[in-house]
Amino acid sequence: MKKNAFRIVRDSLGEIEVPEHAYWGAQTQRAILNFPISGKVFPPNFIQTLGRVKRASAEANLELGLLEKNIASAIIQAAIEVMDGKHNDQFILDIFQTGSGTSTNMNANEVIANRANEILGGKRGLKFPVHPNDHVNKGQSSNDVIPTCIHISALGSIKKELLPSLVTLATALNNKSKEFHDIIKVGRTHFQDAIPLRLGQEFGGYATMVKHGITRLENCFRHLEELAIGGTAVGTGINAHPEFSAVVIKKLNEMTGLSFREAEDHFEAQGSKDAVVETSGALKTVASGLMKIANDIRFLSSGPRCGISEIILPEVQPGSSIMPGKVNPVIAEAVCMVCVQVIGNDAVITIAGFSGNLELNVMMPVIAHNLLESIQLLSNASKILAEKCISGISANHAQIEKMLEQSLATATALTPEIGYDAAAAIAKKAYQSGRTVREVAEEENALPKERLDKILDPKTMI
Repeated sequence: MKKNAFRIVRDSLGEIEVPEHAYWGAQTQRAILNFPISGKVFPPNFIQTLGRVKRASAEANLELGLLEKNIASAIIQAAIEVMDGKHNDQFILDIFQTGSGTSTNMNANEVIANRANEILGGKRGLKFPVHPNDHVNKGQSSNDVIPTCIHISALGSIKKELLPSLVTLATALNNKSKEFHDIIKVGRTHFQDAIPLRLGQEFGGYATMVKHGITRLENCFRHLEELAIGGTAVGTGINAHPEFSAVVIKKLNEMTGLSFREAEDHFEAQGSKDAVVETSGALKTVASGLMKIANDIRFLSSGPRCGISEIILPEVQPGSSIMPGKVNPVIAEAVCMVCVQVIGNDAVITIAGFSGNLELNVMMPVIAHNLLESIQLLSNASKILAEKCISGISANHAQIEKMLEQSLATATALTPEIGYDAAAAIAKKAYQSGRTVREVAEEENALPKERLDKILDPKTMI
């Protein structure tokens, strides 16, 4: 079939040319012409979720006696092909389109209807015997289909991709916490020397941050599990069988292995996107934590000779096109950029979330795009950070011991014995003379040597 050939199709606005090779129809073609804005399209997992919803809807309508078996079977077969990604090239609509996502819903309806007609021996573009609205979209509206797809694709991606990646990262950090347990180093607050702690405690804190992020995401599940399907246009369920929602959701649960349920209130489910805003907020929190971890790793590994250099990162690639031998913390830097993007995505989702107008939010495509992008970015970045950075970190023992002995903050341990002012005077004199706290304290006979050695032993400070 020649790709430069066209067929004439009709919709309520009249005739329009559609590429002969395309499975889409008139409404999709108008959207292609109307929205050449960004080149950004829905990700494959969202399109595959659309296929699941269309399949479950056809199965429900067949079970409820609302579709003839041959028509339902053809729709189901075509929808399975969409689920399997066989028609991803047919979904090229820009994210910046009608705010309800109607164009993309109709894209799915037209592709599945045309493919179903082929399966039944018909031709593309005829809307017979399978009609995109009357059959594929039966009992549905874009206004309940798109939010349903957002929840399913987001929850599925979080459970199957993001959480496993975060568990991998938390495990890698926890392993380093155990490995570094016996290493005592200088603590730092305000970028200034502070009292000692274990390097293992530092990494243990990072592991806990990631674990808390997992818990925050899990707390969002009960709201993501509510589906809008069955509410149709405004939440009243017009043109849908009373049992349609329950049957569709049962079949979606069988397909996904997840536990979705009908929305407690269909008007909330379609007029509000609070569940998605909440989830994006949890993703932003994870990103904030990962950025703190990645930045700390950059600081602690800075050098290798003129920085802190307490930890040594695995060398993954040359760092400079002009400075020979330079190796940069590129994995941590990439993670930081991911975190910035996720935080920006959350700002978009937040604004889009409160842009619901009366019975419908009209920014759902950009919400879907940003939410799924954040999940994917964090999934990939967390796994890479664990495998290409954290797992290969080693401690620079000589540097840690040298800096620990030079720290002025060890004077803190003297305070209970000689008082704050006297300890501060020793720290100040040590700083001005370039000597250690121990050396100055011994010189001034602040305490007997045996007592001083015990108090200034880093092991007694942690």
